[in-house]
Amino acid sequence: MEENYPLAKWLSGEMTEAELKEFQAKPDFAIYEKIKKYSASLEAPTFNEEQVLKTVLAAPKQKVKTITLNQHWLFKVAAVLVIGLGLFFTAKNFASATVFAENGNQKNFLLPDNSEVVLNSGSEIQYKKWNWDNNRTLNLEGEAYFKVAKGKKFEVNTALGKVTVLGTQFNVKQRDNRFDVSCYEGKVKVNYNQSEVVITKGMSVAFKDGKMMTLPENTAQNPEWLSQELAFYQEDLKAIVAELERHYNATITLKNSENTQLFTGIIPAKDIAVSLEILATTYHLKPTKTDKNKYILESLDAR
Repeated sequence: MEENYPLAKWLSGEMTEAELKEFQAKPDFAIYEKIKKYSASLEAPTFNEEQVLKTVLAAPKQKVKTITLNQHWLFKVAAVLVIGLGLFFTAKNFASATVFAENGNQKNFLLPDNSEVVLNSGSEIQYKKWNWDNNRTLNLEGEAYFKVAKGKKFEVNTALGKVTVLGTQFNVKQRDNRFDVSCYEGKVKVNYNQSEVVITKGMSVAFKDGKMMTLPENTAQNPEWLSQELAFYQEDLKAIVAELERHYNATITLKNSENTQLFTGIIPAKDIAVSLEILATTYHLKPTKTDKNKYILESLDAR
């Protein structure tokens, strides 16, 4: 079927008289007439091939900038260095910092706000340097003494509980199923499971197996372990032996001892032989050195 294009037929003058009358009766015919009138006066510019060629040949030639192979590799190396430095500084600022005190050693260090921390043997702290002043939060495994610089809220998280302060001096100890907190200056808030308690200078609190213990008032200026002494309150024999192992970086084996007596007191911790002798006298044990940094504590009652 042949398609009919009225506008094209009208412009080319191919319409019959009947078709022309019908087309002129359309509402848009006046617009079509204006288009025909103005388009008739338009002329396409004459294309002069010779003139175009002369213009192209006479145009000034621009110098093409080339990059040698060596320059290309230099750009690559520079890009790699920039990216590498960016990743390095990002990792340095955003990654967690970890400080660890090995058995037999203590670790002193400063946090980004100049708060002082002393880590006891066999203890670890993790924190983020990024935005520290606005988010003074760290994770502790073991025992540490803190002198907190004044500032925003300071939090110490452990597996058993949380301690919150603003600026003070305190000690936190988390070993196995026991959680101890002592305050030496200011005020601290202690959270353990669903319990919350606030302690001030000279006060201590401990939690063991889900139960809270209020410890006697402490008149010391700082934790005893900073002065090479180990203080215990209602502690069992196995926990005391484990603390001595960490402090001296030694292996101490308990043999034939099922003594459940709880110990409260201070054990000097400058000489392992003296420490073991005090423990042996209290629990009726015989200490024997079997090798370098290896000892046996054997019950005398079992003989």
